[in-house]
Amino acid sequence: MSADVLFQEHLSALFPAALRGQEPAGVDLVLLDVSIAGCVSVWQNNGGSLDAGRLRMLRACLTDLDRALPLLTDAEGIRYFERLRRLAVTASA
Repeated sequence: MSADVLFQEHLSALFPAALRGQEPAGVDLVLLDVSIAGCVSVWQNNGGSLDAGRLRMLRACLTDLDRALPLLTDAEGIRYFERLRRLAVTASA
């Protein structure tokens, strides 16, 4: 699946209600979602490139996501954040 299609799918999805206000491993999931989506949007608008600051931010978000994701138990939330992780990995490569 292309990054464009994956990102459109992500933008169309609702944030999982069960995860609102949750901070597994001390990671604010709403802030993480917004931060990664913002970086991916910039990446797309810049023809597949990020400035150094956003690239650092995206990689830090990936580190946080990798700490939080194994703690999620909600199937919808796991799918949502696995998709977000795929986008972050693609944009940070």
